[in-house]
Amino acid sequence: KQWYQRRVAITAGILLKEGTDTSQGKAQIVSNINACQMVVEAIRTTLGPRGMDKLIVDSKDKVTISNDGATILSLLDIVHPAAKTLVDIARSQDAEVGDGTTTVTLLAGEFMKQAKPYIEDGINSQVIMRSFRKATAHAIKMIKELEVKVKKDDPEEQRQLLKKCAATSMCSKLIAYNKDFFSDMVVDAVMCLDHLLPLNMIGIKKVTGGSITDSQLVKGVAFKKTFSYAGFEMQPKTYDKPGILCLNIELELKSERDNAECRIDNVEEYQKIVDAEWSILYDKLDKMVQSGAKIILSKLPIGDVATQYFADRDVFCAGRVTQEDLNRTVKACGGTILTTVNDIKPCDMGQCDNFEEVQIGNERFNMFKGCPKAKTCTLILRGGAEQFIDETERSLHDAIMIVRRALKNDAVVAGGGAIEMELSKELRNYAKTIHGKEQILITAYAKALEVIPRQLCDNAGFDATTILNKLRQKHAQGQKWMGMDISSEDIADNFEACVWEPSIVKRNALTAACEACCTILSIDETIKNPNSNYKPPKPMPGM
Repeated sequence: KQWYQRRVAITAGILLKEGTDTSQGKAQIVSNINACQMVVEAIRTTLGPRGMDKLIVDSKDKVTISNDGATILSLLDIVHPAAKTLVDIARSQDAEVGDGTTTVTLLAGEFMKQAKPYIEDGINSQVIMRSFRKATAHAIKMIKELEVKVKKDDPEEQRQLLKKCAATSMCSKLIAYNKDFFSDMVVDAVMCLDHLLPLNMIGIKKVTGGSITDSQLVKGVAFKKTFSYAGFEMQPKTYDKPGILCLNIELELKSERDNAECRIDNVEEYQKIVDAEWSILYDKLDKMVQSGAKIILSKLPIGDVATQYFADRDVFCAGRVTQEDLNRTVKACGGTILTTVNDIKPCDMGQCDNFEEVQIGNERFNMFKGCPKAKTCTLILRGGAEQFIDETERSLHDAIMIVRRALKNDAVVAGGGAIEMELSKELRNYAKTIHGKEQILITAYAKALEVIPRQLCDNAGFDATTILNKLRQKHAQGQKWMGMDISSEDIADNFEACVWEPSIVKRNALTAACEACCTILSIDETIKNPNSNYKPPKPMPGM
């Protein structure tokens, strides 16, 4: 074996560029596992209702306070190629189901930790991978048998389910003490959407100042008042059933030297050019007013002349509207974004039941309510510090994703470590029916699942050994929903306590964690090419 490794090293030295770093074999797998363990340690303490937050300062001195696994991992700027796998699975979990990003990273790290001694003892990594995949398939099968279906025909019962799922998601966030307030808001926001549940139809706006409970849900489109010129305050700020015109046209006079060069020899010619520009602008403005529109929005600037013109005719206008807000307004109110005002038809304009401009904190918001074309809503978040509002937005994003998933997949399981302990018990029993090395490897997988309730205990300051022994006893007696109860520092039936999570979160977490673990275990060699500006060291003078 040593002769073979020496031969490979000599061959690599001949074939690869000087300075190339090569490492392989069992030591390489163990090294990758150790790197992943360092990543897991960075976010281990963020799990659960008593999880701690991380303060991250990036290269531009921007401060982020968060306990969201995907957010922390994306900001850590990890350079180890194998450890980046954990960042990828956290992002995929965040994109797929929205919550459980810390859980999936912890599980993947624990699977590798359990596999490490067997790798060191010489068991082939393919055997470990095969056993872990078999255990994952059995665990997912058990989740499908254990999950509880919720009736969709009773709207009130369904709403209570969604609220409990949203509240469970927010238990581990900064806004945990206001989870009842926000769970109502999140459920109302998701129920505003149509059957496709498009996430981009929920807008989130942030206004610094005030209390967090001053946050509100607007059932319609709302965006901050844009930059305005003189004459804006003379425009009406409230309309009922107005016509809405959305444009991508600049409505202001440009300085002549910026646009074109022309040679003239008298003042009259210059005046004709100026008059032509004014007449073109007034012609555009007149066509818009003639169309019957009462609200005019444009992505490009609307100048002072146009603003005063519209104010004289009781028309509201807003320029420099962001593309996102303009698109959401078009989807919600109807119409199209026009690039010309020639031949404006009624079908080109949107409609809403009510429009008003209101003051929220130090900001003014334009609100469109009763949008007929598509169902949409806007969350306006308040709070004392900018970092706190940012973390509130991330927490609500997770809760919204969970509620969407619960609507599409109407099956739930108990959280608080209950489902993990039940799966661990079932896998230990399943392992006894298998002979050979797979038996001990599936048992190791079952032990790895206990990392979730153990970490919940550690983060809350409880005695993990005592709690886990109690949970093992209760699950062995058939009480499948027994899990941790943070408030009483003991165990409880978490299904009765309404600590619910959509079963798809657990299924996705197990699948992603197993795949990440198998990916790391399957890498037995790393070849790192030197940088393009690498220069071999020069010999010492005189040598």
